[in-house]
Amino acid sequence: MIEKMIERGMYASRWLLAPIYIGLSLALLALGLKFFQELAHLLPHTFELAEADLVLIILSLIDMALVGGLLVMVMFSSYENFVSQLDIGDDSEKLSWLGKMDASSLKNKVAASIVAISSIHLLKVFMNAANLENDKLLWYVIIHLTFVVSAFAMGILDKLTRH
Repeated sequence: MIEKMIERGMYASRWLLAPIYIGLSLALLALGLKFFQELAHLLPHTFELAEADLVLIILSLIDMALVGGLLVMVMFSSYENFVSQLDIGDDSEKLSWLGKMDASSLKNKVAASIVAISSIHLLKVFMNAANLENDKLLWYVIIHLTFVVSAFAMGILDKLTRH
């Protein structure tokens, strides 16, 4: 009797994650607002900016878009994996990957997204390389390569454990 109550309580506690995913949706809203704020700053000055500066701003917008996609992927996949299946009717649009991503594949997608985001940051740093010290550039590359190696290792480990 006590064991069943404990198990039901533990199982029901998964719903404590739901407010966290709601918080991530608010973070997505904040990111969207920041994206359009940056775009509003960019558009009136497009013809005044140097090409390199324009590219840097666009890379920042791409970076925000990637982070937004990562947020959506984590929100929905984690909710479905750890809380409850999303009850989306047949008449509404459904993301093709929804319900197909387990915790392991989500982890690999997050790692790949982090590598992509890090790549954009590294590209921004390289475009400004003339203003940076060599040891700082080296650290940026080392940190990026750490992300790449980590993502690669997680993918290999995932492949090994699935077989």
